[in-house]
Amino acid sequence: MSHTSSASTSTDKEENKVRLDKWLWAARFFKTRTLAKEAIEGGKVKYNGTRCKPGKSVDIGARLEIRQGWADKEVIVLDLSDRRKSAPEAQLLYRETMESEKKREESSWQRKQLQMAHLPPARRPTKKQRRDLQKFKETDNS
Repeated sequence: MSHTSSASTSTDKEENKVRLDKWLWAARFFKTRTLAKEAIEGGKVKYNGTRCKPGKSVDIGARLEIRQGWADKEVIVLDLSDRRKSAPEAQLLYRETMESEKKREESSWQRKQLQMAHLPPARRPTKKQRRDLQKFKETDNS
């Protein structure tokens, strides 16, 4: 009798196993499992601080570092799922760390500041500026 109960617990454990690429897809970090797999293989996803393979089983409480474009996110796995659901439900699968949120906000702010410093505002010259430009061009040609 104890043999059957241990067999049922082992199947329960196998049912709770979720591949890393599938979890990232279900948690809506990537649009497809192929993109999730490529990110893992490319070193853009770290599992508890180390590189891993797409088939790695995800555990609750694991720390994932995910790089997506400019954003570096550090999340902690709260629940497992191999099915893609709505965005609000997917957000229940993980929690982003406070340090990660602060870093992302700071880097976003810095990028905005750099962009504003390098690019002048795109607008048409005023009537006075147009007249001044015209005068300058006329005096330069003469």
